[in-house]
Amino acid sequence: MSARVTITSSDQLGQVLQGARKIAGLTQADAAARLAISQSRISHMELNPETISVAQLLALLGAYDMDLHIEPRAVRDALLEKLDW
Repeated sequence: MSARVTITSSDQLGQVLQGARKIAGLTQADAAARLAISQSRISHMELNPETISVAQLLALLGAYDMDLHIEPRAVRDALLEKLDW
């Protein structure tokens, strides 16, 4: 997974969370133990990320040693325009 990921749909969020968990070297059971929830809940959140609350998302990201950054699209687009391909 690259250092920065742009997520535009809940399906992408589920894939990113699953990838982040694996990069962190955690099984679903390991992640569940860290968050004091069931393994089946981790699976459900990865497969149905639209069910995740903001608090749960932040807890998952914390367990995977990740941060959430939000920026206006205009900022991202302006940075991309400056790249010299």
